[in-house]
Amino acid sequence: MARAQEKRQATRQLGIIRYLRETRAELRKVTWPTRDEALRLTYIVLGVTVAFAVFLGMLDWVFTQIFQLLLS
Repeated sequence: MARAQEKRQATRQLGIIRYLRETRAELRKVTWPTRDEALRLTYIVLGVTVAFAVFLGMLDWVFTQIFQLLLS
């Protein structure tokens, strides 16, 4: 009984080590963006986020005005 548990634990540890090695190998295959690409994409994301926030804010204001007119 104890040997079976030890064997399962050893197998589990080997599985974790194998997983970490394979993960590291896959990360080496990734083509990482350059600093300029990362900055450019970050600016795009920030710009779209701000634009969408302004759009939603304006939409909220319009609906608020409509409901105030309807309720008053």
